[in-house]
Amino acid sequence: MSLDPVTLSVLVASLDGVAEEMGTVLVRSAFSSNIKERRDCSAALFDAAGRMVAQAEHIPVHLGAMPESVAAVMARDPLPGDVWVLNDPYTGGTHLPDVTLVSPVDVDGQTIAYAVTRAHHSDLGGMSPGSMPSASRDLWQEGLVIPPVRLTADVLDLICANSRTPRLRRGDFRAQRSAHRIAQLRLCELADRHGLGTLLASFEEVLGYAERRTREVLRALPDGTYRASSEIEGDGVTEDDIVLQVAVTVEGDAAHVDFAGTADAVEGNVNCPLSVTRSACYFALRVLLPDDVPANTGTYAPLTIAAPEGSVVNARPPHAVVAGNVETSQRVADTVLAALAAVADVPAGGQGTMNNVVIGGRGWTYYETIGGGQGASSRGQGPSGVQVGMTNTRNTPIEALELEYPMRVERYELALGSGGAGRHQGGDGIVRSVRVLEDATLCLLTDRRRHQPAGIAGGDPGSLGRNLVGEREVPPKVTLELDAGDLVTVVTPGGGGWGRRDQPSAAPRSVHRHPHQRRSRD
Repeated sequence: MSLDPVTLSVLVASLDGVAEEMGTVLVRSAFSSNIKERRDCSAALFDAAGRMVAQAEHIPVHLGAMPESVAAVMARDPLPGDVWVLNDPYTGGTHLPDVTLVSPVDVDGQTIAYAVTRAHHSDLGGMSPGSMPSASRDLWQEGLVIPPVRLTADVLDLICANSRTPRLRRGDFRAQRSAHRIAQLRLCELADRHGLGTLLASFEEVLGYAERRTREVLRALPDGTYRASSEIEGDGVTEDDIVLQVAVTVEGDAAHVDFAGTADAVEGNVNCPLSVTRSACYFALRVLLPDDVPANTGTYAPLTIAAPEGSVVNARPPHAVVAGNVETSQRVADTVLAALAAVADVPAGGQGTMNNVVIGGRGWTYYETIGGGQGASSRGQGPSGVQVGMTNTRNTPIEALELEYPMRVERYELALGSGGAGRHQGGDGIVRSVRVLEDATLCLLTDRRRHQPAGIAGGDPGSLGRNLVGEREVPPKVTLELDAGDLVTVVTPGGGGWGRRDQPSAAPRSVHRHPHQRRSRD
């Protein structure tokens, strides 16, 4: 069935609306501040063949890896009414705190789609509170590993028994299941309103449309191979730089990303499962596309990826991966964009890190990713104090943080002047200081503390970030025991500048954001 443009537009908007409503239900129903305040979660719809047809504008690193989770569940013959759960990074997950639920959506006895949510659960066991240890050396040290399994009451009890915050875990899982029930209801309504055949046809049409639009953009780029390299600042076990090598080949209306020459998997936890590496490459491609191109499986069809098996960007079990999802993904995206800068109009380097801060004590865990500076572009200066690249969370409002945790925020402001200078200036980072009011454990997973975010077209690099406990500077990736009264300060990097400062500016100083970028709320 071929749909007329009006009907297709209505159905595309409807499917996107279902995904957005799923996300809204999840956020408003969640118990933990990590989901209800920071919105560290994602929602999407897949067709019966496991192809993503609609997604809410949530977390890039979640969404790009979801197809492998759906495939892993489909291989186990899910039944109507099932809810499946998984977090195994080597079976469709990203890292253990990101827990995915997958449910078949049935209309008239036929599975027509899958509802999928992924949420960051702020504790699933492991060697330190928050399940994001800085020095984990294998997957089991990072928390409970959940292969694809039906989420029964017994399985939920097992998961909660392995968490330091079981009440919050139980509430957040209920919120995810509520989002799935909304998807079932809304898709049934769409099938009643438009007819099941028309709804199924819209799945095919939107995938084909996104692929055509993406191929048009790639076709406009000069054919050739474009290279870039970068580094990750240590792996939590050693502080040695870990090299990433990227070659992007554009040929006709397709592109290929090759990571040959990238470092082997390391002893620490900055390794990536292939699903995370794919997500980062998909994000870089998405940056090139106009805002009105839908993001689905069709969007990414023209892109192929080769990552050496056993490398840091295609690790094998049981390598630790918790920082690969949050830090290495950022560096992969930055490096692919740096390669494409030779032929495409892309921003300068953003802060290039999620600045993960985990503080936990007996019965509580606090997790935050702190925004920073976005790189400037030909369109204008980079925004300040925003989440950049592979993440898209908000911050935890100070009032919510201080009500829920034994901590006090003493400083929260922009690091003025930290953005790189240029014809267009990079965005500024953030200074955030938190004092703990009882003994706790601190884990930091950060980057860009030794290597500055790069400028572009002659722009200056952004400033480095810093981590301090009291007046003492600590490494990018570290676990420390805190005493009551200790002050933790994180200064995040600024974004790179665009163009030489002595060039006259022909464009207004407008803000250019990556797709789906949110500004911090406090």
